[in-house]
Amino acid sequence: MPYKRTSVFDQDTLPTALSRDHKTKPGVWGVIHVLEGRLAYTITTPHDEQILEPDVPGIIRPEQLHHVQSLGKVRFFVEFHR
Repeated sequence: MPYKRTSVFDQDTLPTALSRDHKTKPGVWGVIHVLEGRLAYTITTPHDEQILEPDVPGIIRPEQLHHVQSLGKVRFFVEFHR
């Protein structure tokens, strides 16, 4: 069960911080849920690239550098777990 959730972002409200490498705190992992459209999800180390869609969520492992980029019109949010 998530302890925190972001608001819903779209291609216009995507925070700049999410499009640059960032990571979660120790022991915190996340799930990126795409509601509409497509989102490019890049894990920096080890390098991996995924295209997230409504039926393909993205898993953020604790302290793993990553960033996202909208691929056109998109709506998504992130849930955080401990």
